[in-house]
Amino acid sequence: MADSSTAKPGLLDRYGRPILREALTKTVSGPTLTGVRSPMTGYPADGLTPQRLASILRAADQGDLVQYLELAETIEERDPHYLAVISTRKRAVAQIDITVEAASDDAIHVSHADMVRDWLKREELQDEIFNILDSIGKGYSFTEIIWETSTGHWWPKRLEWRDPRWFRFERHDLTTPLKLDEYGQEKPLDPFKFIVTTMQAKSGLPLRGGLARLASWGWMFKAYTNRDWQIFNQTYGQPVRVGKYGAGASEDDKATLFRAVANIAGDCAAIIPESMLIEFIESSNVGSSGDLYEHRADWLDKQISKAVLGQTATTDAVIGGLGSGKEHQLVREDIERADARALSAVLNRDLVRPWIDLEYGPQDKYPRLIIARPEREDMSALATQLGILVPLGFKVSQREVRDKMGLAEPAAGDDILASAPPVAPAGPPGAEPLPPNSKIKRNPGEIKRGPPQFGTTPALQASDAVAPGNRGVAAEDPATLLADRLEIEAAPAMAAMIGQIEAMMQAATSLDEFRAMLLAGFPKIDSTALASALAIGMIAADAAGRVAVETEGG
Repeated sequence: MADSSTAKPGLLDRYGRPILREALTKTVSGPTLTGVRSPMTGYPADGLTPQRLASILRAADQGDLVQYLELAETIEERDPHYLAVISTRKRAVAQIDITVEAASDDAIHVSHADMVRDWLKREELQDEIFNILDSIGKGYSFTEIIWETSTGHWWPKRLEWRDPRWFRFERHDLTTPLKLDEYGQEKPLDPFKFIVTTMQAKSGLPLRGGLARLASWGWMFKAYTNRDWQIFNQTYGQPVRVGKYGAGASEDDKATLFRAVANIAGDCAAIIPESMLIEFIESSNVGSSGDLYEHRADWLDKQISKAVLGQTATTDAVIGGLGSGKEHQLVREDIERADARALSAVLNRDLVRPWIDLEYGPQDKYPRLIIARPEREDMSALATQLGILVPLGFKVSQREVRDKMGLAEPAAGDDILASAPPVAPAGPPGAEPLPPNSKIKRNPGEIKRGPPQFGTTPALQASDAVAPGNRGVAAEDPATLLADRLEIEAAPAMAAMIGQIEAMMQAATSLDEFRAMLLAGFPKIDSTALASALAIGMIAADAAGRVAVETEGG
């Protein structure tokens, strides 16, 4: 690192404002006991009605965001489902490993990247990123950078989440962020002091891009449903108690009976005169009526799941559908990828570049944070393809295949995995084993001994094992040899056909859809190579049989 005192003066932020170095190490937007930056919050969700909610959102559209932000906070506190899905989406990105890409191979650029890599090892970083991603729900977030210079170098000591209620936007565009000072005055953000994150669910103004706007309607309707469900359960969850008294019952008897009926619900016990009777009348449609409330609440939860995670399978116990566990991840991959790229861009702009400028001065190129999961590759499919292409002469780099499979180059002296060597044919009893491809005398002439090769002289090669001069020499009978060779010849053709079927299975979303695709695509599945291999095998088998018959007869 370069000494902070040697950093170039005259730095400007992305808005063209000069940097005041002495102010960077101070807290400029923390909470105060008095003034507008109070940690105390209101509760506009209490008694929320559609009219009041619409009023809160209209005020937010005009720049008065306090009640909207307090409502968004309350929904996360009171709705377990919304809290679960929004937290899942934030944690999915917060837990992705971050890599740093140097601007070039120059030593100075590599040192820049190494400095950032060292800082990323902080244990607090995951929680800080989780708080930065508060912008997913509210539409934007503000994080103050607390700079440290005690070692003579600039260093982001910590990233402090700041309550978005303490910030505003310029009235003329509702986009340029402002902060509130301790007196409630709107001021421009201090240069190099804030990470301003906007991760919008839709295009438009940041203050209208948060998922909390959508969730607020679903939460309110579900709150009505839950309230009605509770009233229903309280009214019909227990049978109606009816007390009956005789014609000669006195007022005291009636009062005794009423107290007994009233207390049964709470005390579950009562005593009454023998002449009186209590009946319990149960509603016959309580179950079906109660299901209406549950279905309504579940439906609203599913809509929130779709909006936040892009799917419902991992949150709403949706069973069925081919490959649902594989295709429905906790967060749909395109959403997670977009969040990660947006966060990478924000951190590179508001953290990495200012840090490099403070430590080294303005640069022509800067290191880049990259938040992304490594691309997954189907190693089974790759191995199948290599097994088909390599025997056909297709040249593939071993180094590239090792890199894809995560295998290291074998070191000197390592045991090497290899295919089994060919089995040498057995000689006469007591004789030494013959080497592979050795020549065995037969009449007439000599034939090179080895595995039968389709496409040359199958009858001669298949019959070689049972020729008079070779009796007692062959390791296996002709049928076994033919079966083994047919299996080798047919393997590529079978792999190609199975590959087409596997592609259908991966594309299908249910068993019914896979069945329809299989029936529709079966005539198009290319079985020519398999039929050819089978035909050659049948010809070889027929020829071998004829040779065997002639040999035994002659």
